Amino acid sequence: MNEDRSWDGNWKVRLYERVRERGFDSLTSFAKARPAVPLYLLAEELGPDDVAAVQVLSGLLAEAERSHQVTRFVRDVLARELSQSVPDGWPAVLDDANRFKVAKALGRWTAYSPETHKVRVKQIGDALIATPPPPGWRPLGPDDELLRTLLPDEEV
Repeated sequence: MNEDRSWDGNWKVRLYERVRERGFDSLTSFAKARPAVPLYLLAEELGPDDVAAVQVLSGLLAEAERSHQVTRFVRDVLARELSQSVPDGWPAVLDDANRFKVAKALGRWTAYSPETHKVRVKQIGDALIATPPPPGWRPLGPDDELLRTLLPDEEV
């Protein structure tokens, strides 16, 4: 295993150089081309030894703030977290194992959400547990109909 060099040098410059090398003008356009792909896989694609998922997350949030698309970013992160934790879609039964997988995705989503959206994100997480979506539901991106219903495009 190679040494992690994610924080060596100017990681923001490195991140955007990698994005441009792949033909994209922004990190957002790079991520949009890979809907529902977990953040850690986006980071591995950009640099397995020198790009971290949290750097990708930070860059995506910064771009979302500049373009007034933070709510879309929040939905996008949920789609990516669910894809990582429950890749086959929402479980039909929330037994202990599945409840843990869902809680892990919702917990990371809450942690990764900006302060402006934390209260709403927690409410949505509680609602998804209390009234689960159909078994197999798997948002394929931030424009998923259920995600847009739960968290419509309203900038805070």
